[in-house]
Amino acid sequence: MDKKLQSILDALQTEFSASVEEFRGEPQVTLAAEQIVPALTRLRDKYHFEQLITLTAVDYWPEENPRFHVIYLLRSYAQHLTLLLRVPVSGINPAVPTVSGIYANANWRERELWDMFGIKAEGHPDLRRILMPADWEGHPLRKDYPLGYEEPQFTFNFEEIDLRKPYARE
Repeated sequence: MDKKLQSILDALQTEFSASVEEFRGEPQVTLAAEQIVPALTRLRDKYHFEQLITLTAVDYWPEENPRFHVIYLLRSYAQHLTLLLRVPVSGINPAVPTVSGIYANANWRERELWDMFGIKAEGHPDLRRILMPADWEGHPLRKDYPLGYEEPQFTFNFEEIDLRKPYARE
């Protein structure tokens, strides 16, 4: 592992009680939700992680505590480093503090996190749906979200399916 990255990981462990695991040669830092804002601020200001590459989540349903892990992937162009942070979140009223004040692109990513997973970014300036219609019910990237199904239409079942299709009425 890079010496610069190891010193950053040691500082995160000491200052924020973070746990560090290595997966396929890449470190993953796990933090509590209340530690993410100060940790990202420190990583941006002191260690020059200039960009939040992505902010997404993983759903571990049917587990409930934690059901989700919110993933923050950071990049330092000055030091040529990439760092992945994970925040475990409960499945009951899932929420993390907003980081849109630290990284501007988090504004859109947190809206997508809310829209697709139902994880609320507390303190977000404009938390509303971004990909789904405003009146949509549910969060499509959750593992317990019901899947839609449409039977494939072939020549042998064309008439049967065509009768069931909802066409616009004149």
